[in-house]
Amino acid sequence: MFESLTNSLGTFFNKVRGKGRKLTEADVKEGLRTVRMALLEADVALPVVKAFIEKVTAKAIGSDVLTAVEPSQQLVKVVHDELIQLMGPVDARVNYKTAEGATTIILMAGLQGSGKTTTCGKLAMYLKSKGKRPLLVAADLQRPAAIEQLKVLGESLETPVFNEPGLAPPELCAKAIAYAKANNRDVVILDTAGRLQIDEPLMNELAEVQKVTQPDEVFLVVDSMVGQDAVNSAKVFNEKLPITGVILTKLDGDSRGGAALSVKHITGKPIKFVGVGEKLGALEEFHPERMATRILGMGDIVSLVEKAQAVINKDEAAAFQEKMVKDTLTLDDFLTQLRAVKKMGSFKDLLGMIPGFAQLKELDGSDEQFGTVEAVICSMTQEERRNPQIIGASRKKRIAAGSGTTVNDVAHLLKEFENVTKHLSSFTKAAKFVDRMVPGAAGPGGVKTLSADERKAIKKRRKQEKANKKKNRR
Repeated sequence: MFESLTNSLGTFFNKVRGKGRKLTEADVKEGLRTVRMALLEADVALPVVKAFIEKVTAKAIGSDVLTAVEPSQQLVKVVHDELIQLMGPVDARVNYKTAEGATTIILMAGLQGSGKTTTCGKLAMYLKSKGKRPLLVAADLQRPAAIEQLKVLGESLETPVFNEPGLAPPELCAKAIAYAKANNRDVVILDTAGRLQIDEPLMNELAEVQKVTQPDEVFLVVDSMVGQDAVNSAKVFNEKLPITGVILTKLDGDSRGGAALSVKHITGKPIKFVGVGEKLGALEEFHPERMATRILGMGDIVSLVEKAQAVINKDEAAAFQEKMVKDTLTLDDFLTQLRAVKKMGSFKDLLGMIPGFAQLKELDGSDEQFGTVEAVICSMTQEERRNPQIIGASRKKRIAAGSGTTVNDVAHLLKEFENVTKHLSSFTKAAKFVDRMVPGAAGPGGVKTLSADERKAIKKRRKQEKANKKKNRR
């Protein structure tokens, strides 16, 4: 996502930083030509590119920038602020009805193939995480598989799906709302029909559904991978329907990002959510300031922390810390943490949220490696996971055969696990030393001090591990 744009902007800012305090108006204009080409290559609409470059130029060549101590930093800030203005401001919250017993209606519109039905399921999961009780309505009667697809999604989410054969979409939606009120469902998500292209019958049907249901939100689902066509279709839908927000799908794919940077400027309607994966949990609130920092290669620590908080169990984290202190981590603990990271999304996307990591092309962040590690650990016995030192040559062959990997893969994992536990042990010792020298430096409660019995048990276990290693070598 935005990879080429991020790289182009990074190259531009590196050149600017090399100028030091000698940054001139010519330098700025030359650099912004590079930015202009990068935006066009990212499939950003031409009117948007022109407006963006004009605003940045006007601010970047001002006296406040050219007389600053670090003009390059000022220039980065100007571009950052203008990216935020281009995509925002946005209030990602859904406009819920506040009256007691009221039902919020959300109408989902979009072209066929934009990922509308899947997004309905993702939105239902998001609403459930906020304590809502959604009802999915299968009102897409144009695509036969849409109704079945929504039912499958509803079943996996344990969320009811309303559908009655033989009814026209407006009548079906009206009955669905009545059903929701009678069954204590506080949000109704209407999955309406799409077409391969915008036509009069489609827009008339949507207008009739909107008239009958009077939705509180009308979300337009747009496929970000189609670039300028996404912006053009959003413009037409916005002219025909009272769109309240846009949901961009497939932003994790080969999208160049042009739709995300153009749709707000062209339609005037905010991007509310973005789809960043195929899983039902891969729907994120859209925050322009966070997206701007990611485009500039500054990462997005806030989103990373939010993802971690959503999947990491506090009790499990506390138990992991306790084992780390006692130096008793096992491969089962390693596997638990690995699976928690996988729930957070694509490893490559997670690295992009860490400042400075977006430009590290040599860093291998393939999710396939996660799968290999998981397969190897799952092919081990419980005893082998608890005590990897007992794994000799014959056991490695058995594990490799069971996991579909090689003996080298197994040996590499065991070596990496050994290195990780050594580093964690060293870190814990250092933290305890710092905490003794500067009380409270290691955080609330400091680092737990082991009792004499616990230290004795650790020494005994390490002695046994050394004995096992010698035995395996023989």
